Amino acid sequence: MSEPEIGSTASAELVVGASDLASSLRLGPEDAFPPVFATARMVALMEVAAARLLRPHLGPGELSVGVTVDVTHSAATPEGVPVRATARYLGRDGRLHLFEVIAFDRGGEIGRATHRRAIVSSDRLVAGAARRNGGASAV
Repeated sequence: MSEPEIGSTASAELVVGASDLASSLRLGPEDAFPPVFATARMVALMEVAAARLLRPHLGPGELSVGVTVDVTHSAATPEGVPVRATARYLGRDGRLHLFEVIAFDRGGEIGRATHRRAIVSSDRLVAGAARRNGGASAV
């Protein structure tokens, strides 16, 4: 397998919608979160940017999966504002691929992370998840 060149980048962008807000993450009436871009959605955007950087280097049946994310969410973003995450490839950390990812809105930086991804066989991952859960499949 090839790997990205050190320092290469890829980005992912979205316009913050209602489903991207922390307030949409409530599981019950006792959960109260503000109507701003959710940290969980920022992390997902960061993962997409890093995955895009690895995509051209995957073999047939392979995909990349997130293993660790050390993230700081430093500024709030309201609904309707574009957010971009840019991942920069830092190299290998053993079997894992290491990235620095920074997220911005039009006001500036809103978060940054150190992120590690693994390259896995899609079939093997799904089969292992099912075995680990007693053969259960998606609900």
